[in-house]
Formats: sequence, C-alpha cells, structure tokens
Amino acid sequence: MTKLLRVLAPAFAVVCVLSTCPAQQPAPQPLQAMPYSPSLDLTSLDKTVDPCVNFYDYACGGWKKKNPIPSDQASWDVYAKLANENQQFLWGILVDDAKKKDRTPIQQKVGDYFEACMNTAAIDADGDKPIQPALARIDALATRPELIAALPSLHHDYVGSSFFRSGTGQDAVDSSTVIAELGAGGIGLPDREYYLKTDPKSVKLREEYVAYITQLLTLSGEPVAQASTDAASVLRIETALAKASLTRVQQRNPHNIYHMMSIAEFEKLTPAISWPAYFAEQQRTGAPAIAKLNVSQPEFMKAVQSELTTEDLSALRAYLRFHLLSGAASYLAKPYAQTYFDFYSTTLRGVPAMPPRWKTCTRGVDRNLGEALGQEFVARTFSADMKAKTQLMTEQIETAMGQEIESLHWMSPATKAEALRKLHAIRNKIGYPEHWRDYTALEVKPDDYFGNTLRSMRFEEAREWNKLGKPVDREEWGMTPPTVNAYFDPQMNDINFPAGVLQPPLYDPKLDDAPNYGNTGATIGHELTHAFDDEGRQFDAKGNLRDWWTPADAKGFEERINCQRDQYAKYIIVDDIHINSRLTSGEDVADLGGTLLAYIAWKEQTKGEHLTDVDGFTPGQRFFVGMAQWACSNERPENQRVQAATDPHSPGFARINGIVSNMPQFQKAFSCKAGQPMVHTPTCKIW
Repeated sequence: MTKLLRVLAPAFAVVCVLSTCPAQQPAPQPLQAMPYSPSLDLTSLDKTVDPCVNFYDYACGGWKKKNPIPSDQASWDVYAKLANENQQFLWGILVDDAKKKDRTPIQQKVGDYFEACMNTAAIDADGDKPIQPALARIDALATRPELIAALPSLHHDYVGSSFFRSGTGQDAVDSSTVIAELGAGGIGLPDREYYLKTDPKSVKLREEYVAYITQLLTLSGEPVAQASTDAASVLRIETALAKASLTRVQQRNPHNIYHMMSIAEFEKLTPAISWPAYFAEQQRTGAPAIAKLNVSQPEFMKAVQSELTTEDLSALRAYLRFHLLSGAASYLAKPYAQTYFDFYSTTLRGVPAMPPRWKTCTRGVDRNLGEALGQEFVARTFSADMKAKTQLMTEQIETAMGQEIESLHWMSPATKAEALRKLHAIRNKIGYPEHWRDYTALEVKPDDYFGNTLRSMRFEEAREWNKLGKPVDREEWGMTPPTVNAYFDPQMNDINFPAGVLQPPLYDPKLDDAPNYGNTGATIGHELTHAFDDEGRQFDAKGNLRDWWTPADAKGFEERINCQRDQYAKYIIVDDIHINSRLTSGEDVADLGGTLLAYIAWKEQTKGEHLTDVDGFTPGQRFFVGMAQWACSNERPENQRVQAATDPHSPGFARINGIVSNMPQFQKAFSCKAGQPMVHTPTCKIW
C-alpha cells in the first residue's frame, strides 16, 4: 500500500574520514550516457591485507579509501553509487522531457512532475497551505466519536500512517486471491525498541524525537508551550503502540502475521471503529465490499482500541496533527522539509546535508511514476543481448540449485520432490515488466508539486484497492526498472532483477564470466536461495503458506541454519552491538547459498574452456574478488545503529567474510592454510 504520508525509506549511507575527504568536486550534471565501472576493479583492492585473514578488506580496502560518504548520504556502497549514477542519467532524461515541445503522454507526465518538483520558489511560497484544510479539520474534531469517525477519510486523504495501515495483498494461504489487510503503524521512530530501551543513547534519542515533534507543531502555528505538551502526548501514544507491536524477528515468521477475520469478528476486537464505514471510504474508488481481512497484529489493534477510547481527546488530536505534518513535511516548504531531514537523516543516521534538489525530484518521479520513467530508462540502457545473457545465467543457476537439492543427504525424498516442484515453478523476471502500467488517469501539472504527489498516491491507492476480488496479476513488478536492487517474492514465487541492477559494475559485458558470475550470478543465486531460506521455505510452489516439509527435514534445516546464526551473532557492527542473527539469518543463508550456486554455474559455463590468469589473478580468484566487490561500503556510525535494529541484512564485511569462510572453493583459490581466520570458522553447509 502506498500513502503520501508514509515515512520515506532512508536513502543509502556514508563517512568522510579525514585523510579520505576529497577536494571540492565539480557539481554533478545530468548524464546523457551511463558511466562505466568494471565489475572487477584492481584499484578497489588493498593488497597489504592477507585475503585469508580478512577477505573483505582485501577486496574493498582501496574502494573504501577512494569513496568517502557524500554529505547527503547515510552510507555509501557500490549499489548506492550505481543508484546515484542511474539517477543522474534519469535526471538527464527528465530535463529533456520537461523541455520538449512534442512529447508523448509519458514524457509529459514525468517531465511535468519533475518540473513542478524543481520549482522550490513556488513550493516555499505555499508554505503549509496544501495541508491547512486537513489541519483545520483535525482541530475541529470536538468529540471522541467525531475523531474516530474521521479516521477513514483522514487515512484516505492524508494521514495514512496514523494508528495503523490498511491496504491489499495476496492471501498467504491462497496466493491466487487478493485480500484486504490491516497492519501496525502509527509510530515515528524506526522500530519498537527505540521506545523501550533505557540506555543513555536511546533516552537521548527520544528526547531529540520529542524536540522534532515540538518543532513541527510550532511551525504549524502552535504556541511553544502547547507544542511541548502535545509532543509528550504523541510520544506517550506511540510508546503504547510500540509496546503492543511484534518484534522484527517475530514478524519474519509468516504465521505470526496471518490472522483472517470477518468484519464482524474484527469489530468485536476493536468496537470503537466502524469498519464497514472505514472500508466504505475505499469503495469510493471502485473497490468491492470487504467481507473479511487479514489482521496482521491483533494485539496491536487492541492497543489502538485502548488508545482511541481512553486517551485524552486533545492528545489524540495532537497525535493526528503531528502525523499529518510529519508525513507531509518532505513535500512542503523548506522549513518543514529541513526539519524533517534534520531529525530523520542527520540525528538518526548522521547525514550532514540534504540531497540536491534534482536528486529529490528524480527519486520522486521514480517512486510515483516508476513504470513511465522506467520505459525511458530501459530503452536507453538494457539491450536484448543483455537480457538474454542474464536469462541464461539464471537458468544455469536454477539447474545448479536442482542438482544441490537432489544431492542433499539429510533431506527425505518426499521433501525433495516438493522442493524441486517449487524450484521448477519459479518465474524469472528480468529487466522490466512485459506490460507497462497505464498512467492515463493520473493528472500531472507542471505547477502543482504537492497536488501531483497527492494525486499520485491516491492513484496508486485506488489501483491497489481495485485489485480486490480479482485474480492476482503475476506479471506485476514490485520495483521500478531503474532500481538498483533485486528480490524474491515468496507468494508470487518469482525472482526479479530490474534493469537498473544489471548495469556495470554489477553486470559488466566487457569482462569475462568469472567476475560476472561472482557478482550478478551470486545475486541471482541469492534471490533464488530466498525461496528456501527460513522464511521462504514455508511457502509452496504456488506461493501458498503451507508446510511441505517432513518434521525430520524441518528439524535438519533448523539445525544447519543455526550454525550460521551462531557464526554471525559473533560479528560486531558498531560499538558493542552484535548482529541480530535471528533477524539476518534469511539474508545470510541467501548470501552463502547464492554464491555457491553461482560458482557451480560458472564452472559449468566455462567447462572445457582454457581459462588463463588475468592481471595476476587465477579465474577462481577473479570469481571471488568479483563477488566481494559488490559489497564494498562505508557507513556512518549513526546509520549502523539504525541498521542493526531494523535491517535484515548483515553489514558488508560480515556478508563477505561469512560467505568465504564457509566455502572450501575460496580457501583453495587463495591457498588459505589452517589457522587463518578465513578457514577457522566452522563450515556451515545448508544446501
């Protein structure tokens, strides 16, 4: 579900450490062509490090020194750098589309959205005018019944994250069906633990959060004393909601977040809200009536019931007012946008400077008109040959996965048969959708930035709600084509690789197979392995939540994955914070399994070829260096703390060293000897 007032996902991250701070760089310009970086970069190495002692620093030490964190980033890595280059290229497209006279409908929409976003003079002149009617409406809620009755339209029009979130999604038990869903929401800090921990840093951060709430309320016209009182009320309400929320580890178990209820049953749980009236708001967009829904966290909704019925009315109004302001702040005049940035980027993640406006606007177009802008990107960057080569690599890795499953000594024939059935049913989506999204009904104006954003969010909300009662569209993508990322969807049972992630240095058509299979191949294998990690394995070939494992095989899997959990739990992220391996275990398994599968596929691809050394590296060494260099990164300490609490991925150093320490193929390639750290870790073999 997409709402205007969601807290935007934080941007990628980074630190400029004294000697590595670069001289003043020229201002970035729109790109007319994508820059080139090799997938195996010799200058990114640090050959003073023994690869058998710390392979991550060996492969990435040079990269870390020459790539300090930009001032507008919380971290900086190979993925973020490529994403930045993609954005510069999109910037060039958008500048052209904003100026052209003879434009296609797609070029008109993306160009006008970008132009309106870039007009900061008009945005600043409007101040908070775009949300004043909603603020006035909240202030006019004189009784508790009035306030509760206003929630449906407030959610629909503005305050999508207050108290809870609603939307649609696939039924976990019947993946062919689209159902209504209700989930936890309504807190402004990154995670429930931020409200509950009592260490000095957590206490100080909550004080800074209260100061942020106070500042936003003051900007909107509240007297400082009243704003301070209201900020304390907001924190109190959010703390109550946080206490009732599941932890991130608990949410990784799909059974914990699947609770189908009829509307009548749900009303008994939360009688304060008229759910037929709430969902009637969505039916205005053409969505069908709702008879039942998945309530992902019933205990959380009990807390919502309690807050709505027992909390002081003025506190509830303050809470709604704040969430309206915080959700809209990034789209309003500079004082609001700066206040939002200062807390969520600087205080939380250590980012010193706001991103340049072109970057904010390019991201906005990609977020809200992604498949329109994506058509422009794909036409210029993603050839049929590149798609064919990626498809071949994917098929080879799937073949390797099938062979690995068949050879597992600890898995019974019954479970193997189900695993192979699931593997063979996985759909491969590469580059871009087969059918592009139709934005004809979305109005975009060159002089109405906030309106464009709000209309885009409402357009997407209506599109999602209108899926209700219709067959699941298995051709749909969850990422836009320029995105530098990839994913496995357990309910779709598909793996997805946007064109944006299939660019150099992640996929490099100029280089040999070794680094490409090590990098992109390991990524393909990573996403494929997610189908069989501790979360993905609970879904069957159709994407349904169904236990297809024998009890003995399930126990065997858990025993093996615990080996990796124990290993990763020893890694320190920052200060004295260790990796929460119960949170990261799915990604950790996918890293190791994906690299192994890519290695097997690479060996098969090059079987019979006479491979020679290049630049002093054997083919096997080139595979592993290519694999490692996708993870090169720098991180701000503040961001590392947030990531430790919220990110299911381990930090780059742990991901790379954790992989190679478990692969005899690596130890052989670099002639590592017993007693060195990369061979000291117990081998954890799952697949």
